[in-house]
Parts: sequence; C-alpha cells; structure tokens
Amino acid sequence: MAPSTSSAITLKINGEKYPLTVDHRTTLLDALRERLDLTGSKKGCDHGQCGACTVLIDGRREVSCLNLAVAAEGREITTVEGLARGEELHPVQQAFLDLDGYQCGYCTPGQICSAVAVIEEHAAGWPSAVTDDVRPEAGPPPLSPEEIRERMSGNLCRCAAYVSIVQAVSRAADTTAEQRRTEPTGSEHTGRTADAEAAA
Repeated sequence: MAPSTSSAITLKINGEKYPLTVDHRTTLLDALRERLDLTGSKKGCDHGQCGACTVLIDGRREVSCLNLAVAAEGREITTVEGLARGEELHPVQQAFLDLDGYQCGYCTPGQICSAVAVIEEHAAGWPSAVTDDVRPEAGPPPLSPEEIRERMSGNLCRCAAYVSIVQAVSRAADTTAEQRRTEPTGSEHTGRTADAEAAA
C-alpha cells in the first residue's frame, strides 16, 4: 500500500479554525491563497527572499512560501486580514495609510505583518545586527531609522517606498507604546478582531 501523500489538518488563522485536506507539499501560502481565499498574503519570489508573503506564526514573522501547511497545524497564524480590531485598523496599518507607506501596494501586506513583529521584537529587547550595546541591562535601543531599516530588511519594495515605510513603522511603534501605557493589562492590540478573540 502506497503511503498517503495528503493529510487532513486544521489551521488556526486569525482566531478561526479551518479544516482542510492538503497535499504534504502544499505551502502555507498556497493553502491561504488557493484553498482558503485569504489572498492578503502575496506570492512574490516564492523563494523566501522578498517577504511579500510574510505572516505571523505564533507571533513571529515567517515567510509563508517556505512553510508547509501541514507543519503549521496547531500554531497561531495571523495574516494581514486578522490585524484589525473590527473597524479599527492596527496601528501599523493606520500609519501606513496616513504616511503613504506604499505605492503599488503589492508588498504592503508582508511589510505590515513584518512591522508588527518588528515592534514586538524591539519592545521585548531583542537586538538587531546594528544594535551597538547588546548587553541585557542596556535595554532596547532607540528604534532609529537605522534599526528599522535593518529589522525590515527581509521585506523588499520594488517601488522603493522605504522612506515612508520607515516613518510609518516609527509612528506605529510610538502608538503601540502609548497604548501599552494607557490600556488596562490584557487588552493589548493583538491583531485579532473581537469576534476572532471570542471564537478562539
């Protein structure tokens, strides 16, 4: 008997569960776009080099074209469709809109997902390749344009809208930090809608 080449899995995406049967070779990106009609994540290079397909998996950014759908079962997947809280855009989405952090927009969903993770990584004190002082007691470095460029370097924009993207990430980081200071504990903007949180 030949081994099966497909599996029945359930993906948890944006707080909702999606059962489906996939070929073991199906990438997470193809499952999102072709099977579940979640087309926000874009297929760019399909080699993990451009970042257009970036999603959040368990809160960390990953390129979905290099992840197999079967390997994503049991993990929390957030796509650009799951970042807003109802009608309220995520601070990164709002900053991209306000500061024109896009041109053709094709790379924008991946840029936004990556920026959400960048802000969390920085707030958690993770250093980057350009961080001068990496001692734990030094705390997070200022989120300077240089830090943002380095941390976002896995996402390419062929329109070269980088200046606006850096400004948008900087503003969103400030907005997120202010929200953390003013919102009660446990109500941080997780990127999931209220409905999704209720369903989770």
